Amino acid sequence: MRRSLGRVPLWSIADLFSKSKLLKHGQINVAGELGFCRSIATSVGGAILGYGKELTTNSIQKQIVDALDLGDRGRASNLLSDLGHANKSLRAADFVDIFRYCARSPDPLFAMEIWNVMQEKQIPLNNISCLFMTQALCKGGYLKEALNLINVIGEKYGTSPSLAVYNSFLGACAKLCNIVYADQCLDLMERKTMGKNEVTYTELLKLAVCKQNLSAVHEIWKDYIKYYSPSISSLKKFIWSFTRLRDISSAYQALQHMVALALQGNTSITSTAEGRLYSSRLDIPIPSNVELGLQRFDMKEFDEQFDPVKVDPCTRSIEWSTISKIGKEVDSSGIVGLDKTKCVPAMKVLRPSFTDVIYACAQNQNYRLAEQLMIQMQNLGVQPSSHTYDGFIRAVISGRGISEGIKVLEIMQERNLKPNNSTLATLSIACCQVLELDLAENLLDQISDYQYQHPYNRFLEACDTMEQPERAIRMWAKMKQLKIQPNIWTYELLFSLFGNVNAPYEDGNMLSRADSAKRIKAIEMDMTKNGVQHSHLSMKNLLKAFGAEGMVRELIEYLHSAEYLFYRSNTYLGTPIYNTVLHSLVEANESHLAIGIFKNMKSNGFWLNAATYTIMIDCCCNIKCYKSASALLSLMLRDGFYPQAATYTALIKNLLDDGNFDEALKLLDLGSSEGIQPDVLLYNSILKKAYEKGRIDVIELVAEQMHREKIEPDPSTCHYVFSAYAERHFHNTAMEALQVLSMRMICQEDHAFDEKKAEFEDDYILSEDEEAESRILEFFRGPDENIAFALLNLRYCAILGFPISWSPNETLWARRLSTNYDTIKRITH
Repeated sequence: MRRSLGRVPLWSIADLFSKSKLLKHGQINVAGELGFCRSIATSVGGAILGYGKELTTNSIQKQIVDALDLGDRGRASNLLSDLGHANKSLRAADFVDIFRYCARSPDPLFAMEIWNVMQEKQIPLNNISCLFMTQALCKGGYLKEALNLINVIGEKYGTSPSLAVYNSFLGACAKLCNIVYADQCLDLMERKTMGKNEVTYTELLKLAVCKQNLSAVHEIWKDYIKYYSPSISSLKKFIWSFTRLRDISSAYQALQHMVALALQGNTSITSTAEGRLYSSRLDIPIPSNVELGLQRFDMKEFDEQFDPVKVDPCTRSIEWSTISKIGKEVDSSGIVGLDKTKCVPAMKVLRPSFTDVIYACAQNQNYRLAEQLMIQMQNLGVQPSSHTYDGFIRAVISGRGISEGIKVLEIMQERNLKPNNSTLATLSIACCQVLELDLAENLLDQISDYQYQHPYNRFLEACDTMEQPERAIRMWAKMKQLKIQPNIWTYELLFSLFGNVNAPYEDGNMLSRADSAKRIKAIEMDMTKNGVQHSHLSMKNLLKAFGAEGMVRELIEYLHSAEYLFYRSNTYLGTPIYNTVLHSLVEANESHLAIGIFKNMKSNGFWLNAATYTIMIDCCCNIKCYKSASALLSLMLRDGFYPQAATYTALIKNLLDDGNFDEALKLLDLGSSEGIQPDVLLYNSILKKAYEKGRIDVIELVAEQMHREKIEPDPSTCHYVFSAYAERHFHNTAMEALQVLSMRMICQEDHAFDEKKAEFEDDYILSEDEEAESRILEFFRGPDENIAFALLNLRYCAILGFPISWSPNETLWARRLSTNYDTIKRITH
């Protein structure tokens, strides 16, 4: 007989609801109250029975989630066991909240624990539990187990998981770039005839990008449009794929499809209350009724049809002021071509797609298309973001140079757009490449909270090129302040910048050597602190620093340490490092040590290269043995290395040490006939010996040959020629030769001085301004330090009363050298 609800005392029902509140808030022991719930359920009937069961399982789920959230896995496991024994009629829905937490955390191990309980109770997973379980396993990196789970569900329970489960697994494979498991999943989907929806196509695109397979993206596009009409959301994903694979043509075409849909008002884009965008279109396959094949975009044709309205036809330089003006007009008057009130979500989707294509333009160095896209954005009223400008500046720098990139940065500042740190870093790197260190440093000073070393390393590299270690010190201090983790490239540059003190301008002394040792020790201690091991280049720069300071003992000690260090890591020390040591020893006149290391290299089967033989031929100059130099040349040829300019320089130095100028000049001609292009160092080697021996005839012959070979003189050339005349009291000739060589340091051709004559005379050479010499010294800060030497020489000539000739090749000295050279060559040939 069914019991009447009216026979239950009122206090029992009130107590039931009171305890249900406690259960809901997890304030009483669940297992202890199970008997109470069962007794009440028996007395109140089937309705109350169901309510009590649902109440209990929900409460236990919440307690399990709370325990997991607090990190109390033991309690969570006990509660899960209680839940498994609480009722024999449990369903998959009774575990959904726990599965959801495991997917969100992720906690794949506890998800497996739930699955074990369900298997013991023979409770099949429903679709939502299967989805959360798969997500938990995938996020935890258990792809194999997740795929096995999908297989087991289909085989054991006779039902296939939903398409959402497969999509989730494919998404995890794309995130981890695991193509093997993705292919297995696709095979399984094909066997199960699962089909595809828009989410599936999205995950397939991600996988194609992982595989760097552009043809796969095009195949996905062809398959997609068989079943769906492209929407703005789907086109956005295809554009992302095309740009990641640098297919700028297809990306541009897809972008124009997006713009056309936006202009037609066919957007299907809605935003949530939080501002997140989503597609409001139902996922129902409706094939496109128009031809939507992506044709290859012809960039040559684009260049011919490039809109000249916004571009100066003479300089092809975009008018940034015009673009800035257009942007302000759009801000004030509304959107050109788009309904601002109706298309705001569409505009939010269009902007990242425009940005993606502009970034692709930067990668492909297609600045013209990037400019056109910026104009199109502003005509549509799609305002560029800081991220858009970041890509645009990269494109502009690649095509128009750093100055145009700075103009774009100024436009951003006018529009109150804060540039990204990556934008400032890109501009700084570009400045470093052209050695604009002031601007580069200023840009880096504006960067905050940026942990990438690359722009700072580039700045240190530029400081090394410009020989400005004082700037590098400031930047190294800034890196320390910003807690930027240095890498091995940083330390390679630090050894090059700070390893030596006096070189290359002065020889090392006791103070500079002590300072150099302290610097190297400090850099190595910092390397150890940051866990960075020596590379071949860092060790090479370190040894080079010791050699430059003449610290032979330390050089040999560190060489042995390097041999041990690289031997332990099963790495070959490398011929370039040994060559650095050999060169330093030869320069320090430690020939016996160099010969010992060379013999050790030969006996141990070390690979020798042309530089090794050249250094040892140069070593023969120190021991005054041309015979040994000839023997080394034979070994070099036997090993298959052909002499280079440096080799000829070393051989000629050996001949000059014996005073054999005729053979040296013959060897010089032989090198020229063999296609060896002599450099200024080779000629200076001859000039130096000729000056020491008082051979003015050789000096004049070499000076004229340098002019004919278009080899630009350097300060050493001027010194040897001038001193050779001056020490024999040919003062007028010495001043005339100094003027001609100084002019040739600036430019080889007379006609090139027409434009520079007035500037050089007024600002530098003849100027009576006290700051004239300071202005000349500014050239030492750049790569044109030879010009500084030349201008100082010419200024001193003018001060001493010698008139400046701006046609140096027409002077008496230059004409006499030319005539004598022709005569000598005619006689010898």
